Amino acid sequence: MGRHYTGDINGKFWFAVQSSNDADFFGVEGVEPETLEYRFEECDKPKVKQGIAKCKKVLGSKYSKLQEFFNNERDCYNDEEVRAYLKLETQEETRKALMWYARLELGNKILECLDYKGYCSFTAEL
Repeated sequence: MGRHYTGDINGKFWFAVQSSNDADFFGVEGVEPETLEYRFEECDKPKVKQGIAKCKKVLGSKYSKLQEFFNNERDCYNDEEVRAYLKLETQEETRKALMWYARLELGNKILECLDYKGYCSFTAEL
């Protein structure tokens, strides 16, 4: 169960961390009735790259630590594990780091698809 996106890229939005319209951050707004429809074109690449760079900047040193944490092929995690691993003070800091990391993962998928196909189209469940 959960909200997914499907099309040229596929994935699952992070529960309680990532909104269905998170791809808006990379410069193209989703079109919605019951789902959000996204279509990124080659000309959108600079905005996607800019969004990825901003994600990395906001995450700072937490970026490599989160990569380490999630590279262990985790099927599940909880916020306390992440907070302890990153040595963060508050739950809010943890949620913010996870939100930016999830967004970065989405941006990387969009960019990889653009590099491979020249466009990226997908539907996001609301």
